[in-house]
Amino acid sequence: MSERAWWKEGVVYQVYPRSFQDSNGDGIGDLRGIESRLDYIRSLGADIIWLNPVYSSPNDDMGYDISDYRNIMSEFGTLEDFDSLLSSAHEKGIRIIMDLVVNHSSDEHAWFIESRRNRDNPYRDYYVWREGKDGNPPNNWGACFGGSAWQYDDATGMYYLHSFSRKQPDLNWENEKVRREVYDMMRFWGDKGIDGFRMDVITMISKDQSFPDGEINGSGYGDGSPFTNNGPRVHEFLREMNREVISRYDWLTVGEGAGTGVEQALEYTGFDRGELGMVFSFEHMNEGKPENGNGYSVAPFSLPRYKRILAKWQNGLDGKGWNSLYVENHDQTRCVSRYGATDTTENWKRSAKAIAATYMLMQGTPYVFEGQELGMVNYPFASVDETRDIAARNDYNALRAQGRSDEEAMEIVRQITRDNSRTPMQWDSSKYAGFSTATPWIGVNPSRDHISVEAEERDPDSILNFYRRLIALRHGNMTLIYGHFELLAEDDGELFIYRRTLDGTTYTVAANWSGSDRTVDFLKGEIVLSNYPDSTVGRLRGWECQVLKEETNA
Repeated sequence: MSERAWWKEGVVYQVYPRSFQDSNGDGIGDLRGIESRLDYIRSLGADIIWLNPVYSSPNDDMGYDISDYRNIMSEFGTLEDFDSLLSSAHEKGIRIIMDLVVNHSSDEHAWFIESRRNRDNPYRDYYVWREGKDGNPPNNWGACFGGSAWQYDDATGMYYLHSFSRKQPDLNWENEKVRREVYDMMRFWGDKGIDGFRMDVITMISKDQSFPDGEINGSGYGDGSPFTNNGPRVHEFLREMNREVISRYDWLTVGEGAGTGVEQALEYTGFDRGELGMVFSFEHMNEGKPENGNGYSVAPFSLPRYKRILAKWQNGLDGKGWNSLYVENHDQTRCVSRYGATDTTENWKRSAKAIAATYMLMQGTPYVFEGQELGMVNYPFASVDETRDIAARNDYNALRAQGRSDEEAMEIVRQITRDNSRTPMQWDSSKYAGFSTATPWIGVNPSRDHISVEAEERDPDSILNFYRRLIALRHGNMTLIYGHFELLAEDDGELFIYRRTLDGTTYTVAANWSGSDRTVDFLKGEIVLSNYPDSTVGRLRGWECQVLKEETNA
């Protein structure tokens, strides 16, 4: 069993502030709104909140373009509002982690405004500036949000690197002054009392300084990821960050690790590495996901492949590092729409519960995204004008440029847009779902008429109440937190079954990820949680899940 830690034993509830609760009637969620809902989060059983960015930002990428790291976005409130939220959360036994976005800033940040004034400015080297080649960008890299990763700047006749939007220039981590600025900013929030950071694209902060061309992909640009992901000095930088800041606080740290495999994850999270607590891996989320770099083709989802990916991470990190467990967040679509069944009310409910039990009882820290605990579903976007995400707009335009019709382009955008998870939290069935008294910044999902906190509080068999039972089962349960993982029925295309064992106690988690009835002869033990009222050991009806307990050496 690995060393105990509060962040391994807790459950994280992710709050997307813009869409959680509006307190002042402007159609935008805010910090006071979050504070007003702390009792709800506590009632779920979650004891950690991850806040998506609340810093000052012009919102080109919904807060991931930060113009002032030490202030609060005016739409969300003030520093005093943040202090109040943090204090209230701590009084209720809830910790708060913030988003750390330091691969890039906003182009409206004071550092960049200075940096682009002239080539000799003291802040010039805070960002990645390069000369062009023969009237073209320094290399062929494409940006994650489309187009070139380089933006020409007329004022100084050079290009700056932006791995994402052109309004998100990459910080130059080779410059020690930049690193000191970041560490000082982290201490500013740490001294306020926050409980850690989720670190946005942190595996991208170190770039190959030769800036070679990448292999041309479906976007028509070069793939820069081999030279920007898991770069040459990334571990040096993170060990320095740990020495200078992280080790001085009792923090949860989780790094966003796109393109990170198990062995690389151990380099970030290994208990002897002195870097991060855990990473968000993407490998399982990429199974069956439409990829814009591949002509937007959709590979069919394969449950056996999905299970093997998760088992690889479970077994690869066991006793050496720590997993983060998630099936949904602000960058992903709704999990029940992606993996589950929405053909009938009963199948929707059962599949949402089966997915929840399956992912949450593996080894690692579970993350629940706002509304996931209600079974919120994807939004039926009719037009690109209804979307707000820069990536959705860029994807739509790229599809149209490929010759797709509006209808074809929108069918794909509906499947992949991050806006699916960003619509307002559904508190009740009213016009604006109890989120606001004014028209919200993005449309309210029409599913609010039957999917809402108000409706599910009244239903003992609701998805919300199942999440409460599930989280209560995990809390303080050393076997379900630290126990070893063993995948069963690996090749079965409908069943997801595994065991967790520790010190003579075994839990078997068995879920039927299909609408067919199945018989499973090897299941045994006492059923301690199920999504059917009349479960029988060895029988898994459509979308049935069972958690069984055995004392193997009692």
